[in-house]
Amino acid sequence: MHLRPTQFVDSPIGCDGEVARLAGGMQWFAAYDVLEAGRRRETVAVAAFDRWLDFRHDAEELNTVHRATVAPRAPLRLGERVIRFDQPQVAGILNVTPDSFSDGGAHADDPAAAASVGVAMAAAGAALVDVGGESTRPGATTVWEGDEIARVVPVIERLAAAGTPVSIDTRKAAVMEAALAAGATLVNDVSALLWDERALDVVARAGCPVVLMHSPDPRTGGHARTGYADVVGEVFDWLALRVAAVRAAGVAEVIVDPGIGFGKTLAENLSLLNNLAVFQGLGCPVMLGASRKRLIGALSNEAPVGDRLGGSLALAARAAEAGVQLLRVHDVAETVQALRVWRGLRDRALVG
Repeated sequence: MHLRPTQFVDSPIGCDGEVARLAGGMQWFAAYDVLEAGRRRETVAVAAFDRWLDFRHDAEELNTVHRATVAPRAPLRLGERVIRFDQPQVAGILNVTPDSFSDGGAHADDPAAAASVGVAMAAAGAALVDVGGESTRPGATTVWEGDEIARVVPVIERLAAAGTPVSIDTRKAAVMEAALAAGATLVNDVSALLWDERALDVVARAGCPVVLMHSPDPRTGGHARTGYADVVGEVFDWLALRVAAVRAAGVAEVIVDPGIGFGKTLAENLSLLNNLAVFQGLGCPVMLGASRKRLIGALSNEAPVGDRLGGSLALAARAAEAGVQLLRVHDVAETVQALRVWRGLRDRALVG
């Protein structure tokens, strides 16, 4: 069983006991869809939830998910910066690779220019800049860790010196160590700390936050197809196990990412996007990385990567409505503007 918050309302005013706040954010919902094997089995009103639990053999488990769904997300501390999750935040994508699917190596081999792009992202409203030195697109060649370090460290050092919060997008423990030493304060791993056997220890010893992304084959690359009977439930359960394991190892601050585009069909990606609110039941901030991805082209006459801004903004708005706390995007200024308008609408709804 999984719980999907539904029946969202513009304002909780006058709805005492009838609505619940989603993850301490700006969304309130009046019911849960109870999902079983990927299908809605029933809908339970928030006002009747406790009474409904009285007749459930799995009441304790479901109540744990409910409490996690409504619990406010703790602020993320990145060095001297604090990122609050009472509204959606933006992470800017800064690839310093020659074979990135989105920018074709535009920022490779020039650390100063790449860092200036990152500083501009922060000035445009990005809460942090996510620096990556290895492409994780399908078919990409694995980069030797020494080359990856050489790509990312000079950029991270410059960004950190400028006061810009930085995360490192890598699967490799050695790269994590070098990036953290250079000034990065968060690790974003598409393999959920499974690709490199030292990665979990590195993050635990550093005491830094980590993003755990779902990947069907994290030890080999992340894009092998898996036959999902229930993609939402299976991704949720997989992430729940990883969160538990990582926290047991001593990592306190964990963010989850459902892994859009990694080993999933178009239909499976759309199911995840339509059910993003389910992942609030993990009790962690949720990151979404769907910017410029293949599914946008598939839904828009095979639009090339550079022509996917509209679709990226549509997905950002969808994520905000589902309470997603962190949006990993290429187009920072445009996404920040869209979220500011969304925030303005929410603010107005709250005052009547």
